[in-house]
Amino acid sequence: QVQLVESGGGLVQPGGSLRLSCAASGFTFSSYVMSWYRQAPGKERELVASIGTGGTTYYADSVKGRFTISRDDAKNTVYLQMNSLKPEDTAIYYCKAVRGKEIYWGQGTQVTVSS
Repeated sequence: QVQLVESGGGLVQPGGSLRLSCAASGFTFSSYVMSWYRQAPGKERELVASIGTGGTTYYADSVKGRFTISRDDAKNTVYLQMNSLKPEDTAIYYCKAVRGKEIYWGQGTQVTVSS
């Protein structure tokens, strides 16, 4: 059974940091492109960052220089280190795994940036 379980969300003040984790099981994690998406209230889901099987990364312009995506294939886990958080980063953050036509999503974790 395929599972993607996100954790690490919460409430943080502007300028603070959080580290999200997404633990995968039920598929060959190392052969999938892993991504983080987010969806704010009333907005469409958007791509935040992705990391390929070889470690190549992509970041949305809005998070470049503040967020870092990484993966540990030995632990079947992808991470999102989020620094210098802003109120506009408030959203539900989702983990996504893709290999060809195979697509899996996690259930999401809430991140709220507020003073």
